[in-house]
Amino acid sequence: MEAAGEAAAPAEGLRTPAAFAAQLQPEVAAAAVVVLPERLQRREAERQQGVERQRQKKEAQVVKEEQSEFFVAAFAREREAVEALLAAAAAAEQLEEAAARLQGLQKLLTESVRFLAPYEVRQGQEAVARLQGALAARRQQLQPKKKFAFRALKKEAAPGSEQRPAEPARPAAAAPAPGHGSAEGESDGSLLCGFSRAEGEELELGPAELLQRDVVLSELRGCRVRLRGNANTLRVRDCRGCTVLCGPVSTSVLVDGCRDCLLVLACQQLRTHRTCDSRFYVQVTSRAVIENCAKVFFAPYSWSYPGIEKDFESSGLDRNRNNWNMVDDFDWLVRDEPSPNWSLIPEQERITCWD
Repeated sequence: MEAAGEAAAPAEGLRTPAAFAAQLQPEVAAAAVVVLPERLQRREAERQQGVERQRQKKEAQVVKEEQSEFFVAAFAREREAVEALLAAAAAAEQLEEAAARLQGLQKLLTESVRFLAPYEVRQGQEAVARLQGALAARRQQLQPKKKFAFRALKKEAAPGSEQRPAEPARPAAAAPAPGHGSAEGESDGSLLCGFSRAEGEELELGPAELLQRDVVLSELRGCRVRLRGNANTLRVRDCRGCTVLCGPVSTSVLVDGCRDCLLVLACQQLRTHRTCDSRFYVQVTSRAVIENCAKVFFAPYSWSYPGIEKDFESSGLDRNRNNWNMVDDFDWLVRDEPSPNWSLIPEQERITCWD
């Protein structure tokens, strides 16, 4: 009996830790009850945030698609209207409405660039360029032809008199040389002006010569060109080592096949193809586009001349809107890495005085 009592005493002692643990279990369980819901709440909050982000992303995509669909429909409608006006015009004066609608079409494209896919932007730019060429060609067709007139015969110089030497011809502000095809968006004819195949010369056109005309600079070598006035379009083709200072251009500028050039340009749309080792100082209302280019650099437009404000006003360009540092490289499709083909000119290296 005593042995049994002694054995029972240790048994009670052995149960004491278990009883102590039993007393702690409600506290541990309560702590678990407190911690578990907090963890679940965090997970639920994160899940809801993820769902909200997906919802917002989906809504933004829907809005973007709706905007894109609206643009496609509106652009097609305006393009067809311009084409109909061009076909129906019977006199040069009737082309003014087509020109105004075409400018509105360009503005629609410029304002829609932010939500359009690159291929949609490119298609729009090509359509506008084609219409610009068609408008220039139609203007040429409808221009009144020169009337025939008799000219006085040149009198022969009297014997013994000295003949006056002919003045040297200035590089003519004329259409590109024969044998060269038109650049994208160009038309051949009297509405074109510009310079071609000059070397090491100072070339200049003024407001009266430029007003709403299509300008072509081609195959120039080491020239400095000043275009003071408001042109309709500008094409710079196959130039080397040239400086081009240009006033506001109402629509588009195309630079193609140039090297080692310095170009100061103000326009609605800038497209640059096959060009390298060149610097651009630009005022552009849409995003500039480059293709097949390397080592091209950009800075804001900084040229000025007497009368430039009037030229900006007649061009329709907004001086307060300049996307000089927004460039789309059609050869670089990696969205999260910058294109290696273009960069910005450091501020301390930018030219501010041109004359």
